[in-house]
Amino acid sequence: MNNSELEKKIKCIVSESINKKGYIRSTDVLTGLGYLSQTDYEKWRMGKIEYLEKVCQVNLGKLTTINRIIRQISWKMKLEPSLTAYNKYGKGPKIRLRFSKSGDINTKALRKQIQDKPTERIENKSRYG
Repeated sequence: MNNSELEKKIKCIVSESINKKGYIRSTDVLTGLGYLSQTDYEKWRMGKIEYLEKVCQVNLGKLTTINRIIRQISWKMKLEPSLTAYNKYGKGPKIRLRFSKSGDINTKALRKQIQDKPTERIENKSRYG
């Protein structure tokens, strides 16, 4: 899949997620593209996979391109970033989950701002950059 086809597909996934849930996550996009299976995502959430990048069925260059496209689409749609930390599901200590081998533990979920009901996270967005 070339980059223009990838961008079209990501736009569809993002629009669908915004309409359904009111926000998007990179994990939803990766699952929608078929690069991350739901099973692998759930294993990662349970802490059985060291970092998410390890089980994505695409190379690092393509992951970088996907993240860049998500940022561009989010900016065009005027979505507000919301810092989100993922913790391990299940029993035992709640450890932070990693997205990449380099140790990235945080991600941004992007939310559509509702004009008449701003949330605390959107109002405090300046704290997170």
